[in-house]
Amino acid sequence: MRVEQMKPLRERALLLAVDLDGTFLGGADHDRRSLYDMITRCRDDIALLFVTGRDIAFAAGLAERGEAPAPDIIIGDVGTSVVVAPHWTPHPVESWIDARWPGRERAERLLAGRPELALQRVFGGRRLSYFFSNEDKAAQACADVEAEGYAGLLSANVFFDVLPPGVNKGRTLLRVIEHEGFDPARALCAGDTMNDYSLFETGLRGVAVGNSELRLREAVKDIDSVYCARREGAGGIVEAILHFNLLPDAIVEAS
Repeated sequence: MRVEQMKPLRERALLLAVDLDGTFLGGADHDRRSLYDMITRCRDDIALLFVTGRDIAFAAGLAERGEAPAPDIIIGDVGTSVVVAPHWTPHPVESWIDARWPGRERAERLLAGRPELALQRVFGGRRLSYFFSNEDKAAQACADVEAEGYAGLLSANVFFDVLPPGVNKGRTLLRVIEHEGFDPARALCAGDTMNDYSLFETGLRGVAVGNSELRLREAVKDIDSVYCARREGAGGIVEAILHFNLLPDAIVEAS
């Protein structure tokens, strides 16, 4: 079924908002097949959103190459880009992000000459992304950019993102859900690193998949709406769908 032929997002039984690396693309081969097959069979009942730190080209390419089901919406670049299938046109929520982005020039100047930071040049969106080699110095860099009106985010013990203040995966997802008129009670978000933590701060049901970094599992352990799965990657997502009973019985049985 082509994305443009499906029911509007607000009419579907489940909104599945998934991180990619380590989450939707992670886990055992048979678990990925099980999840992807369920989404394909029940495509008119599932709204699929990619919510990733990757850029739009990477996320869109997964579906175009047949490596994963096609999403309805991609929230890319750690929540700073939002596009809509099938042609990946800008979503109206991008105007909210634009209004909050101070621009990259001041942050680049502030972070120049720090050998512990290596700029990633492959990403788009309203952000700057670095690899870091020293966590203490990266934490100081994070504090420095926040003092200048940006938001900073460290994740996976290697990534440092400079973002618009108040913009992250979770807040952008909530904006998209509100714009689309979807019932938040029928949403499930999934992730595995600290750049997914904002998804779990939203109050939406969530799953930290079995291979999540320890810092994330510790951070979410007292959040009642978040389920810590045993299975890794895609298997953890299936586990959570069943745990929360988020699909009608007939759809779950079909999976």
